[in-house]
Amino acid sequence: MNHEHLTAADEFCSYHHIEATFIRSLEDAGLVQITVVNQSRFIPESQLAQLERMVRLHRELDINLAGIEAITHLLQRVEAMQLEMQGLRNRLRIYE
Repeated sequence: MNHEHLTAADEFCSYHHIEATFIRSLEDAGLVQITVVNQSRFIPESQLAQLERMVRLHRELDINLAGIEAITHLLQRVEAMQLEMQGLRNRLRIYE
């Protein structure tokens, strides 16, 4: 993996004024993937938007880890359903 596409977890935590334990708990719950390079923890660029969404849910709406897990699961299901609906619409256009 290219190191240019990684953000240091410590920098992310200090920028967002959150504890590193919050990110670790999200990682333990399987909600975010952390890359370890030379004993330093990094967040892949592909995970940043999702992680920032979880931070906002926790901070602004005071949602706990279990709630964040449920919301993330539901959002993933909605996205999958939207992709499926788009595929079905594309197939339906063949018959129009």
